Amino acid sequence: MSPKLFSNLSAVVYYEYGSPDVLQLEEIETPIPADDEILIKIEAASVNSGDWHILRADPFMIRAVSGPLKPKHRILGTDVSGRVEAVGSSVSRFHIGDEVFGDVSRCGFGAFAEYVCVPEKEAIILKPDSLTFEQAAAVPSAVTALQALRNKGHIEPGQNVLINGASGGVGSYAVQLAKSFGAAVTGVCSTGKVDMVSSLGADHIIDYTKEDFSQNGLQYDLIHAANGYHSISQYKGSLKPNGT
Repeated sequence: MSPKLFSNLSAVVYYEYGSPDVLQLEEIETPIPADDEILIKIEAASVNSGDWHILRADPFMIRAVSGPLKPKHRILGTDVSGRVEAVGSSVSRFHIGDEVFGDVSRCGFGAFAEYVCVPEKEAIILKPDSLTFEQAAAVPSAVTALQALRNKGHIEPGQNVLINGASGGVGSYAVQLAKSFGAAVTGVCSTGKVDMVSSLGADHIIDYTKEDFSQNGLQYDLIHAANGYHSISQYKGSLKPNGT
């Protein structure tokens, strides 16, 4: 592929940690895929809590990965969908024109731009025709929920599962995934999100503005804590003896 096929591109960049005020819209050099990379023309990118934490370097330990004094990567954004615009000489999984989506965090981020280069073996897959680009760009958050419930929580049919933070990006997927595994799901959310969490399939809903699940005496086989607003001891108190 010749770089002359494309002009310079726009991207949202940052050079120091801070609030969204440090973000700037700039022209950048055209990315050129290496032999094992694909070039994706980005159609949609979602913003999640990880982007927020990296932008602010909060918690401070994030700097160990993203750069001790200033950001190592100028362009944020992990969750992306788009079309394959060009492929490297050794690429075999994808072809020009393929619609794809996935997570580009392991290859330097960069979703908040017009184009991004990604190794073909990274977390990029073909987009189902049934999903819009916007829907597909929001799917990678589901991986966090899937890993927690299936890989770490070893969820089983018939279990009673509590999703704390059931209306958030990860929590909303956790409710649907837990139901798909055959669990009875209790979702914890605020008053304004009760109807939404119910529409996702939750069997029971606890409005945390009116009730603290850790104080009601109920216990669960598995708790998915999509937020950190309770202590480990409080969670343990709401777990059955062999709960996770």
